[in-house]
Amino acid sequence: MAIWSSNTKSKPASADLQRYNGKTSIIAAGALLVGDLRVKGAVQLDGRLQGNLIAEEGLVRVSTGGLVEGEIHAQHVILDGEVTGDVHATEHVELGSGARLRGNLYYGLMEMAMGAQVEGRLYAIREGDAPLELPAPAEAEANE
Repeated sequence: MAIWSSNTKSKPASADLQRYNGKTSIIAAGALLVGDLRVKGAVQLDGRLQGNLIAEEGLVRVSTGGLVEGEIHAQHVILDGEVTGDVHATEHVELGSGARLRGNLYYGLMEMAMGAQVEGRLYAIREGDAPLELPAPAEAEANE
């Protein structure tokens, strides 16, 4: 199969914040959230998150000026800001020209604009290869 093909797929319809109307959380510019964040639906991060971000059945958008220091797990991820940690986009990831990723990228489909930077490895995944769940903390396992 050729790299450039006339049979190109359009961006998945679900990779759009409009789809998550009423289920979109916004972390405003200038805000700092410390700890893990788990949501159903979409998250737009204009501020800073120190922790992991899990969007079940959803989308994560890190806007220009947004910063995540931790892992991201979602079906769809749109990066225009910075992430220090691994990104797991089980269906689709879009790296804008301002995207800065210091970590590994696990993706189903990927779009990358000129200027985006990835300091890590790229892993193409098949359906079912990357769970949305983070591993249980060692402390919780020891207590059981």
